[in-house]
Amino acid sequence: MTASTTSGRKKISADVVVIGAGSGGLSVASGAAQLGLDVVLFERGEMGGDCLNYGCVPSKALLNVAHAMQTIRTASDLSIDVGTPRVNWEGVKAHIKSVIAEIAPVDSQERFEGMGVNVVRETARFINEKTIASESVEVEARRIVIATGSKAVVPPVDGLKDRPYWTNENIFDIPELPEHLLILGGGPIGMEMAQAFHRLGSKVTVIEQNAPLGRSDPKHAAEVIQCLRDEGITILDGHKVTAVGGVEKALTLTLETENGETQISGTDLLVAVGRQPVMEALDLEKGGVEFDKKGIKTRDNLRSVSNSRVWAVGDIAGRGQFTHLAGWHASIFVQAALMKLPSKAVTEQLPAVTYVDPEIGQVGLSEAEARDRHGDDIEVVSFGFDENDRAIAEARTTGSLRLFTKSGKILGASMMGEGAGDIMQIVSVAMANKLSLRDLTKHISPYPTRAEVVKRAASSYYSPKLFSPMVRKLVGILQLIP
Repeated sequence: MTASTTSGRKKISADVVVIGAGSGGLSVASGAAQLGLDVVLFERGEMGGDCLNYGCVPSKALLNVAHAMQTIRTASDLSIDVGTPRVNWEGVKAHIKSVIAEIAPVDSQERFEGMGVNVVRETARFINEKTIASESVEVEARRIVIATGSKAVVPPVDGLKDRPYWTNENIFDIPELPEHLLILGGGPIGMEMAQAFHRLGSKVTVIEQNAPLGRSDPKHAAEVIQCLRDEGITILDGHKVTAVGGVEKALTLTLETENGETQISGTDLLVAVGRQPVMEALDLEKGGVEFDKKGIKTRDNLRSVSNSRVWAVGDIAGRGQFTHLAGWHASIFVQAALMKLPSKAVTEQLPAVTYVDPEIGQVGLSEAEARDRHGDDIEVVSFGFDENDRAIAEARTTGSLRLFTKSGKILGASMMGEGAGDIMQIVSVAMANKLSLRDLTKHISPYPTRAEVVKRAASSYYSPKLFSPMVRKLVGILQLIP
């Protein structure tokens, strides 16, 4: 890395410039630095990005507290006599911050500088097709990786911008536990926060214009929604918010339904209608980088279609918004750009999990996608937790695994139930290695475990064939052989 000073801004040359220190950007910077390359990493906000500071980590810490509350609250079902739990909101917030602080050193500026990465805590932008500039430095790079992630969408609802509202970026710092939390959006973020705050003691109403958890398996989504409603969460599907009125702690939403207009009031509003890529400060036009509303336009290897020096990883690549996907994108970049190996960011075994209780997850094609692609040749095999001995012993039998297959090939799966995200990985590994349903029947699953449902579901596909009249007749004949 070479440097000189000109016109007040330091000029630097580097092998790799990374813009954004979230999951994808940090993985790229780490990989490139460990391969001996000169790396400059720009980050204008917090190291670790959205996941560490505002997303995955704090939300799961909050969900864990809420789960503990619910465990205490339902302990009487197991003949355990306990009092009514009470939450210390300031203590909960302190717990969330402590979790972030414990993980933060892994993503810290100090750690990456120790690897040899030049970390610049400033806003970065293109000034031409090969140069990135910030307030203090100007970097000419052989390769530029854009990993700026995404941010919460704020819809153009009348009155919303003039009223106080929360997003995932600040909800964990809310001063007081909401008395009545209104949540705009019934996707993963909205539903996770709905259950968490309800279990902590807030009244919660979710407003969704379409179907809640609409990207999940319809059967499993419906079961989860019913579980949430049974807990006491109000979920208004088919309701469109047309206006926000009122004042702080006395907000009023105007809703449009098929039956006409109605209103609902609450103390706090969380906006969780989706996310959009962060691009506005990059000056992509000056860099000759084509983009659309989904993010940077890239080839299957994540290389820009218009500027061969530029690559995109994570949310801004427009191929999904998951932390684990961003990390995988980073490995694609390292293989394709740095090691010159044929690598593509194309996969059908991408897992997605919504961490409500019970969890709901999927991998590969949905049933609808499988039928669209393969017609009526697909089969659905399933096994429920109501037949799983471990689930029965724990009195937690809600849910099932559904496998979508064509001639024994695994096309996709959906799982709903406790630990679905962890158990689903068995199917993901199988799909990644092109294993069949038959392969899922060969391993020995320890008893009693919830993960037995994978083998049991796969086995159910072969049971009708194994115990058919023809096979029974054949076995009878074979018994005549001494």
